[in-house]
Amino acid sequence: MPLCMGCLNEILKSDSICEVCGFDNSKKQTAPFLPYGTILNGKYVVAKNIETNGESTRYLGYDNTTGRVIIIREFLPMGLFDRQNDEKMLFVTPEDRMKYTEALSGFQEYYNILSTLSDMPAMIGILDSFTENNTAYVIEENDDLIPFSEYLEHNGGQIDWDEARPLFMPIISLLEALHRKGIGHYAVSPNNLFITTEGKLKLNGFSSENERKRGTVLKSQLFSGCAAPEQYKTDYSLDTTTDIYGFTATLFYALTGKLPASAVEREKDARLLISTNTVKRLPPHVVSALANGLQIKRENRIVDFDELRSQLSVASTVQAIQDEISRTASMTPIKKDGYKKSKVNPTAVGIVVTIFALLIFSAIGLYWLSINPLLGVFTGGETISPTIQSATEDWTGPVTPDYVGKTYDEAVKLAEADSSITLKLSADSEYSDTVPKDTIISQEPKAGDPIKSDNSVIYVVLSKGPELTQLPEITNKSVSAVAEKLTDLGFVVLQETEYSDSYAEGKVIDYLDHKAGDKVETESEITIKVSLGKQPVNSAQ
Repeated sequence: MPLCMGCLNEILKSDSICEVCGFDNSKKQTAPFLPYGTILNGKYVVAKNIETNGESTRYLGYDNTTGRVIIIREFLPMGLFDRQNDEKMLFVTPEDRMKYTEALSGFQEYYNILSTLSDMPAMIGILDSFTENNTAYVIEENDDLIPFSEYLEHNGGQIDWDEARPLFMPIISLLEALHRKGIGHYAVSPNNLFITTEGKLKLNGFSSENERKRGTVLKSQLFSGCAAPEQYKTDYSLDTTTDIYGFTATLFYALTGKLPASAVEREKDARLLISTNTVKRLPPHVVSALANGLQIKRENRIVDFDELRSQLSVASTVQAIQDEISRTASMTPIKKDGYKKSKVNPTAVGIVVTIFALLIFSAIGLYWLSINPLLGVFTGGETISPTIQSATEDWTGPVTPDYVGKTYDEAVKLAEADSSITLKLSADSEYSDTVPKDTIISQEPKAGDPIKSDNSVIYVVLSKGPELTQLPEITNKSVSAVAEKLTDLGFVVLQETEYSDSYAEGKVIDYLDHKAGDKVETESEITIKVSLGKQPVNSAQ
């Protein structure tokens, strides 16, 4: 049975209006979006477009091989391409090819890095990525998600810190992991947060830096109230403090029910307006962290995620000691009458008390580090095992399989048969003259290494094939067939048109700067000449 392109439920062939969602399946999806029912990578069905920004668009999709509803993200940089109705191929003019190639490369690199973080709790899972139709695609999980703003509305418009804390802390960990990989999110906002049915917070809305600041080749998408001041300027780079501003603004919204004023307005009046009742409801250290994370000047803002966690977290034992010190310090001094004056030097007492206090705080600090999950920050994200494992040569348990030399699809099937192994694609693919394209060159951990957990993650590096690829014969073939062939070989296809007496309209005349048989660097731009047919005769002559 056919699927509704609005909700992907089955419908009768004779029905155009879906009984489930009311979608009219008789209508076409207009350019520049892909036609309904387009098949990508041989298995993904394109349904309705659900969201678009200046860099990419997201479609509801269906995986024919698994029967799962998924999200298809297509690289679609507005203003840098052309696509007509009912067309799949995306064409780029020679004037825009440099900008397009730069933006495409940034998009692919960004999502390759994101795919290595799919196992993080706050991350939307990335299932696949590939190139087709002269552009790039990313397949994302389609969890049953509730928009965070809707969740907040059902909870009276705001939530308490005790509820917000477990929701938002995993977001900090994800943002920290992004910046360790050399990228950022730069659009943390209520629009890009979702709640799962299990009550976990997920972050979406990922785009490369080109999309998250003014003055780039893409039309920027910024979220007022959450975008930092530097994102509105063309001569400022984005960094950790940019995401801290967006995160803190979103947390401000969760706790108060309102977003801060836009950064442009706050540069004139930086005050954060919070009602007295809300301030009384929030712990003082949280109010302080909000203020510090939302500083207009970057040099005054919280500088990193470790400090952000620290300011949002107050260890209860340390706080109790601080309260006791404050209570003791405010006690009324005992009158001198009625007791014998001590001969102890008050300076010496002060030194002893100070040393004693330092010892207490040191002990508390060591204990806190021993139990605190942030310990991973100081160990490269690794969890320190409480026991020492036996040496590899003495290991008698399961070992890592050998995936080198297998195609990625073959390796995935093998990994799926072992529930203790999760296979991840490394962002660092490599050229190889000896290893075929999409075949695994190396893996980490290596084959034979011990498997010491119930969920062992193995990263594999794929071959990109030869660095130089031979250009095929393209003369007198249709432009769509040639573009598809060259894209499959890894090239970015551009076109120029001209009149021709020898080739029919829509047929390829030849390469512009190359000829068939030339060996060209993979992933480079290839321009083809396309015929407009015979030049019209001027009837006035």
